[in-house]
Amino acid sequence: MTTLPATPESYYQRTGEYRYKPTAHAGGAWNTDEQHFSPLAGLIAHAIDRHPAAHPAGGLAPARISYDILGRIALDECEITVESLRPGRTVELLEAVVRIADRPVVRARAWLLATLDTAAVADSPQEPLAPPEAFDPWPMSETWGGGYVSSVEVRRAATDRAGRAAAWVSSRVDLVAGEPSSPLASYLALVDTANGIAVQQPPAEWMFPNMDLTIHLHRRPEGRWTGLDTTVSFGPAGHGLTSTVLHDVNGPVGHAQQILTVRPLTHG
Repeated sequence: MTTLPATPESYYQRTGEYRYKPTAHAGGAWNTDEQHFSPLAGLIAHAIDRHPAAHPAGGLAPARISYDILGRIALDECEITVESLRPGRTVELLEAVVRIADRPVVRARAWLLATLDTAAVADSPQEPLAPPEAFDPWPMSETWGGGYVSSVEVRRAATDRAGRAAAWVSSRVDLVAGEPSSPLASYLALVDTANGIAVQQPPAEWMFPNMDLTIHLHRRPEGRWTGLDTTVSFGPAGHGLTSTVLHDVNGPVGHAQQILTVRPLTHG
């Protein structure tokens, strides 16, 4: 594995036009030699933001981003390329591919839709979460390890039901050193945390990593807090599903889904 840079207050450092090196803050929860997918999801959104179609001047905004995890995501330098699969003035489909050592490890697709004023009919039946200050701080690092988990602040509502939780997550760590990130990229960099805040079984006894992350948005999130109203279901044949209503401090913004592979850990 390549030598990591000294830990700055960022998840990544740019090393080239399309290349980024993770810092220790990006370390995974299941394996500290791997990247946690949460900041990588934000980095992919950051790369998509740089594509001309996704620039605010282009008049298009991401409404869905789907990430497929193709294999082990080592804590090593990665390359992210973005191309347009379906150009258009009102609808465009972009694809981003993350490669480590020339091997694709993540493939993401983003649907961009035209923006226009629909404020007069804006509405959602989803109830807003109570604000972050209404929830108690939750020491997530007592359940999970890794640099990413240590980098975030989590406030979680009290719950006595396994697989059910509501929480707010924020981070003071920059996404890319020396580069401003959009509110959307910073928000998305925290969404994958959902699979760790409402566990069905202790992670010391069971593995349940997600194989994907699909996010649908009906409006752009604002502010430094990512709200997660999460439900985790395990099926009887080794599969699971993490479902989350996404919020910012102004109310609901969309939904996220993650499929899980569920398996017992063997010890000894």
